[in-house]
Amino acid sequence: MNLSRLLLLVSVLLLASCATRSPWVEIGGKHYQVEIADNNDSRARGLMFRDQLPLDHGMLFIHEVEAPQAYWMKNTRIPLDILYFDNHRKLVSQQRDVPPCSAGNACPSYPSIRAARYVLELNAGQAQQLNLENGVELRIAPGVNAAAIP
Repeated sequence: MNLSRLLLLVSVLLLASCATRSPWVEIGGKHYQVEIADNNDSRARGLMFRDQLPLDHGMLFIHEVEAPQAYWMKNTRIPLDILYFDNHRKLVSQQRDVPPCSAGNACPSYPSIRAARYVLELNAGQAQQLNLENGVELRIAPGVNAAAIP
């Protein structure tokens, strides 16, 4: 095998490796593998009907525009921290230790106090463990819904 073919093969393998990596975010110096919810169906489904979420995992909701947001725990079985971020990925509001809710449409909503574009759900207690304060920046992995991220 000549050198140019070897370099091409290595390049293809590296690109394939990057494409299969799970998306991640970083906040407060900690990385979390995340599922992305960037359309109405995936945002509505969220983390419903799950019995657990690994400690180093979460769900990142990406909205088309920055606007007031309110999330609820309908059919969600695990307590969560709900973190709201603006267009600049700065933390603008936190709802910590939000309890599960099995009351269907009677579940309460948990609004952001300021407009948000990104919402990160983590296991309850993570925000306290990281001592998160409003203003901290959310880093999002390169290539995650690049068209939606300014």
